[in-house]
Amino acid sequence: MAGDVLSFALLAISSILIIVNPLGATLIYASLTTTLERPARTVIARDACRYAVFILLLVAVLGAWILQIFGISLEAFRIAGGILLFGIGMEMVYAKTSRTKLTATEKYESRDAEDIAVMPIAIPMIAGPGAITTTIVLMNEAIALTLLAVGMVFFAIVLSIVITYYMMKNSDYIMSKVGQREYRAINRLMGMLLIAIAVQFVLTGIRTAFPLLAGG
Repeated sequence: MAGDVLSFALLAISSILIIVNPLGATLIYASLTTTLERPARTVIARDACRYAVFILLLVAVLGAWILQIFGISLEAFRIAGGILLFGIGMEMVYAKTSRTKLTATEKYESRDAEDIAVMPIAIPMIAGPGAITTTIVLMNEAIALTLLAVGMVFFAIVLSIVITYYMMKNSDYIMSKVGQREYRAINRLMGMLLIAIAVQFVLTGIRTAFPLLAGG
């Protein structure tokens, strides 16, 4: 049981951290706040991460209830989520900004927005469809394990947002050290990991929904 919890903890932390993608969020944040003074940029980073962590924690608590309301099985949601994450991972491998995170229209419109902390930085850049889907799937798996596993999902969410906030707050330094070439290399590596996680989501969903295919 301890080994299962440890494996799940590593899966939860890696999955949420990769899908939140603090480096990608920081680059978008930096591009949207270039004309602002540092104090204003810090406030935006703080508010964006505060909204994002609230949304993900809320989804973690109410995710199972939401699925029940719409009559969606966990297996179906896991397969659908795996397909979504696979698409995001492919875009990361090809060094593109995922359209599930930030569309060109949202990025253009946000330049004139008075409050960009909520939209588009918190939603959908940080707490986007991929992060919400991953959180719901992981939380439902954690409930079937132990209370410690549930706590690990909450920890993974908070850790990912804290890292994102720290990187946003120090975006000037990060931008001076990370060029486009380095960003593409890191993004492709994370994309490959995300694709592997997505495939595992789909395989687990199929195995649970169709036990005969797994020899059960």
